[in-house]
Amino acid sequence: MVHQLQARGGLLEVEFSAEDVARTRFAVSPLWEVVASVRVLKGADEQGMHRWWAERVRVQLAAAKLGLAPLSSLITVPTVGIPGFLVPPPTTPQPSLDVELAALRSTAFALLRTTSPGAQAGVAALREDPERGLSRLADVIAAYWEVALAPYWPRILTLLEGDIMYRAKRFAEGGTRRLFDDLDPQLTWESGTLQMEHRCTRGVRQLDGRGLLLVPSAFTWPRIFSTLGSEDWQPTLRYPPRGIGTLWEQRPQPCSNALAGVLGRTRALLLAELAAPASTTDLARRIAISAGGVSQHLTALREAGLVSAHRTGRVVLYARTSVGEALMGAARST
Repeated sequence: MVHQLQARGGLLEVEFSAEDVARTRFAVSPLWEVVASVRVLKGADEQGMHRWWAERVRVQLAAAKLGLAPLSSLITVPTVGIPGFLVPPPTTPQPSLDVELAALRSTAFALLRTTSPGAQAGVAALREDPERGLSRLADVIAAYWEVALAPYWPRILTLLEGDIMYRAKRFAEGGTRRLFDDLDPQLTWESGTLQMEHRCTRGVRQLDGRGLLLVPSAFTWPRIFSTLGSEDWQPTLRYPPRGIGTLWEQRPQPCSNALAGVLGRTRALLLAELAAPASTTDLARRIAISAGGVSQHLTALREAGLVSAHRTGRVVLYARTSVGEALMGAARST
């Protein structure tokens, strides 16, 4: 079970041995972002951090007419806990969603369980026909990803990778204490022990030489989620990355003259306009050329690996890829 940390709970102390410190690592999890983002759409974003994203995605999901019940039934708000089998810790630093879904499809029957009252009906349905149920669940997640997260993933991934680089530098400068020093106000490091305010658990826990997996997550803010007591998976903390408040900022994107000299002015302008996913019609209106002309230029950018296309119902949204994001970043820095 994945539990939410909160300041009014009990104090949980997690003891680290030398082996635990050696095995502590970072990873990004697309599957976790799916689950955490569904929580946001179900009302977990009380402060409105993700309002810009949620308003657009709700419209896109409605247009796509996706049936999210197999996934939504496993995610309750307010959260008591998230079934652990739904979000197993990634085994590599940056797995693709396909890799994580393959693991989900092969979940052992014994792991299909939960202590969250709101998720019990959904888990019971899975246990009736695990192979079919898990396959359907994975298909629903893949369809949701394509509409709700894939167009925004380069932006999200840039934020998560930036936090990991920052944490790695902190660790290099001052070891474990410096790594955890500013990770979250609910966490403190003292004499080989990570102390945290936990909603459900108090006392002392040992990692038993498995180390701790740290997963930055865009959609957890302002909470931390932990998986510490399970023998099935590596102990995990999912936490908000630095700079989360800038994730959905809509800053002006000037067309770089240097980039225009390489791509041509229209294509450079289109790439600049794709700071957020947009349709051909939207882009045509913004830069005042025909939709057919926009389509031709987007095809060229897509073939070059700079943009990607994502269908939401009858509309296709275009978004910058990670290569396109990097190219825009390099152009702005010149």
